[in-house]
Amino acid sequence: MVISPVGVVAQSVPDGTSQSRPVVELRYRHESVDDAAFAHDADANTVRLRLGYRWAFAPGWRAVVTGDRVQALGSTHYNSTANGKTQYPTVADPQSSEFHEAYVGYANDAFEGALGRQIVAFDNQRFFGNSGWRQNEQTFDAATLRYAFDGGGPVVRYAYLDRVQRVFGNANPNPLLRAWDLNANLLNVAQALPLGTLVGYAYFVRNDTVATASTRTLGARWTGAQIAGDAKFGWTLEYAKQDDYANNPASQSASYRLIEPTLTWHGVTFKIGDEVMGGNGHYGFATPFATLHAFDGWADRFLTTPVDGVDDRYLGANGNIGKAGWTTVWHDFHADRGGRAFGTEFDAMLSYPLARGLTGLLKFADYRSDGFSTDEKKLWAGVEYKF
Repeated sequence: MVISPVGVVAQSVPDGTSQSRPVVELRYRHESVDDAAFAHDADANTVRLRLGYRWAFAPGWRAVVTGDRVQALGSTHYNSTANGKTQYPTVADPQSSEFHEAYVGYANDAFEGALGRQIVAFDNQRFFGNSGWRQNEQTFDAATLRYAFDGGGPVVRYAYLDRVQRVFGNANPNPLLRAWDLNANLLNVAQALPLGTLVGYAYFVRNDTVATASTRTLGARWTGAQIAGDAKFGWTLEYAKQDDYANNPASQSASYRLIEPTLTWHGVTFKIGDEVMGGNGHYGFATPFATLHAFDGWADRFLTTPVDGVDDRYLGANGNIGKAGWTTVWHDFHADRGGRAFGTEFDAMLSYPLARGLTGLLKFADYRSDGFSTDEKKLWAGVEYKF
């Protein structure tokens, strides 16, 4: 899948650090939304300040505490999900003050573990991620473990999730949008092969807040790349099956499929893919803990999978022009069940390092409906500073 730079974390536990240091981050973003379903456009100006400290208090040990403040600037002509302005399209960045991370961790050459509020991310974040594009990032109250067997053995990751802090903020008036209580066990095993890497995973999620979101997901993912002259060929193949689990009162079953070959040539990576979130007319394959903005188009029309599923066929390319990074993606959406057209979308993004620690971003999404939802255009402009 073509992933936007949304703060992707490539591992399932927070990264270790050998030195104590403060955390200082500031992100400003303007987001405008033109949705044909609304008489008014949305215009949001928000800023996020993150402050904290990473303390390396003994060899291998660290303690991390960071906090966020998300603040709206100027007129709030948008629905933040918390301000009651439902006459405008949604920009899901409500004002909030909360702990982002608060955990203790240990790491050595083979083992890493952490306990407390932290980011939990697996693989490409299609199932579990930090939703780093939103101003309120998603974090988990969790225990996470990672062990790399020597001699070319597997890398085993395990996470126990007790609670998820969602992207809608801890002060949201809707309690279902703030946080969910969980009893989840996640297992992810990666094995390097002579050709690529094979990952098997088993995610058992009991959701005590939203019982119909309790699911069992079993799957496998194969990725790799081969170099031939000036070109590099890559691939991703993935399949998963999802069923109801634990306290879920419903009967649910759906599958997930991904095929994505890539070609990198002269610094440009081209991708063609087909990602299918299955649906049977009653239930669509669900990934509520994913970094959802990175998938199925940046207009976010498919954050919840339709009951007929969604088949996303896409073409993408990304590369660099000097210091600037660029990405373009074209999506063609259809229902998995029945095959009816859902619409198309064009996405484009440009990022540029303005100074040390300071990055600028322009981003655009244009969704054209074909009977599913309504036409929508989104435009983002922002800058982010990291100390």
